[in-house]
Amino acid sequence: MNLGRISLQIGLLFSTEGPYSTVAQALLNGAILACDEVNRDPSLHVQLEPFHVNPRGQLGNYQAGIQSMLDRGIIHVCGCYTSSSRKEVLPIIEKHDALLWYPSHYEGFETSQNVIYTGSSPNQHLTPLIGFLFQEYGRTAYCIGSNYIWAWESNRVFREGITRLGGQIAAERYVPVGEIDLDQYVSEILKLRPDYIFNSLIGSSSYEFLRRLRRACAAVGIDQRQDMPVASCTLSEPELHAIGAEAADGQITSSVYFSSLQTARNAVFVAAYRHAFPNGPVACVDAESSYIAIHLLARAVARAGCQEVARVRAAVPACQFDAPQGPVKIDPETMHACLTPHIAVSRADYEFDVLIQSPGPVQPDPYLVQWSRTLEPPSFPSQLRIVK
Repeated sequence: MNLGRISLQIGLLFSTEGPYSTVAQALLNGAILACDEVNRDPSLHVQLEPFHVNPRGQLGNYQAGIQSMLDRGIIHVCGCYTSSSRKEVLPIIEKHDALLWYPSHYEGFETSQNVIYTGSSPNQHLTPLIGFLFQEYGRTAYCIGSNYIWAWESNRVFREGITRLGGQIAAERYVPVGEIDLDQYVSEILKLRPDYIFNSLIGSSSYEFLRRLRRACAAVGIDQRQDMPVASCTLSEPELHAIGAEAADGQITSSVYFSSLQTARNAVFVAAYRHAFPNGPVACVDAESSYIAIHLLARAVARAGCQEVARVRAAVPACQFDAPQGPVKIDPETMHACLTPHIAVSRADYEFDVLIQSPGPVQPDPYLVQWSRTLEPPSFPSQLRIVK
């Protein structure tokens, strides 16, 4: 190992403007906090210089953004929130043999030698949610999502899981990213009266949908929190603030991190994050995931003794990071992270109460190979333990 200080510029590709800017700002914040911690850690011998490009939520800007980084000699990029943006930059990353550290939960069904996936795979957020909803709330679901690959694939897996268990999908609808004219879908839900709604909308579309649904249910005397709960694998603490007091509570989320986790390590992270970014967005799974990505990147560079992609990629599986959610490492077969699933429900004070959680990290299964070998998705008692 080279004990001399290794300096490298890293790219941060996050849209801090546009329909999902709240989440993207949290991603950027988590990465910046990690860079600062790495640079102050004398044991790592790594100095990171972050370079941020803001595609402003426009898909066409991502290729230009990644190319501008490559033109500067940057070969390690932490970035992208949506799967469509990841798909947009991946051919360029692969062509130039750079490395994308992708920090977002996603729909799975992808591997690349040029991507390290530190966000959750479908078996770490989606399949536990399927079993939980079916067991706790019933057989009939309504699916609504933003019209791109995240929602398409998530709803496909959700549909397969619910039907395997003997349930049914009342309807499956898609709207453009950023669309807020959603009354027709709310009206359809009130007509169909599903047991629960699976929400794969993102950003402003999701916030407006939740407000309108809560308002419409209240107008006809329905307790939406109990009678037709909404569940997702995306909703986080900053987004509860974006939704507002009208509908922030009672939202079910399956995720690998919540800022309310009662551990000493998480308390340190939340305090450091709050000190660094007093104006928000508040700490959440997105901030934690990019934070993990940068810390693993630094440890892999330190172990490799250089920033060369092949050597860093080979070093990553030997690195482990004590993350706010618990221990995290990268699976050498898939280059996806081993993460700890949780299911929680939101409160009116914009925090989450964790209901159930895994006793430890779960091996990633991005292609749901293990799930496909069983007759049904795992229900929560077999994989998660009840917290409250």
